[in-house]
Amino acid sequence: MALPQRAEILAELRARMQRLERGVGPRRAVLPFGAAALDRHLGGGLALGVLHEVAGEGADSIHGAAAALFIGGVLARLQGPVLWCLGSRDLFAPGLRGIGLDPDRVIYVEAGDAATMLQVMEEGLRHGGLAGVVGELSRLPMVATRRLQLAAEARGTTAFALCRWRAATQEEPSAAVSRWRVAALPSAALPVPGIGRARWRLELRRCRGAEAGHWIVEACDAQGRLALPADLADGSAAAADGWLRAAG
Repeated sequence: MALPQRAEILAELRARMQRLERGVGPRRAVLPFGAAALDRHLGGGLALGVLHEVAGEGADSIHGAAAALFIGGVLARLQGPVLWCLGSRDLFAPGLRGIGLDPDRVIYVEAGDAATMLQVMEEGLRHGGLAGVVGELSRLPMVATRRLQLAAEARGTTAFALCRWRAATQEEPSAAVSRWRVAALPSAALPVPGIGRARWRLELRRCRGAEAGHWIVEACDAQGRLALPADLADGSAAAADGWLRAAG
């Protein structure tokens, strides 16, 4: 069998498996990000009532902050209080307000150790009535992700494992529905002196029912929505390649 033909067959098999996977079990509600290409890839938006894993690109604190804001932008557009289990006292409340998540909606918990944090997260998910539960963790065992995923599905509360201080190569098996990496990029230049809207490189490393992918987006606005940068919106291959090289 010729290699091109084999590649086409494998691609078709992957597509069929993804279509089947999307059809297994009840259809989940989704929340659009606001960036059309990303939402189309995910079948409408980010799945709700499940566990998602988000990490910054490596151990750099700037990328870690971008990952936290990525999560905050989702929660800003959901109704109800947010339970945020802190790993350290560096969550910047004005930053959350800037992406539409009122700090007064956030219940901050300092769990002290990973075992206690996982227990608090699970209790929060099983309680119900929350917009979402976030836990800042440096390590997330497979058994823990299964428990969090089951608890999220049981009450329909969305859970985020914010994997901070983790090297890019340290990944363990996970029951999370999706696994993301967020990298901060230089903001776009303005026509006048000043700082433009921040940009991120989003990498979807794994997702049930969707292929892996990566996108350059403008960071969350005051309503928590992402956007495709104007210089990439026309599909310019040269512009996209330039930004991807900058992100690499």
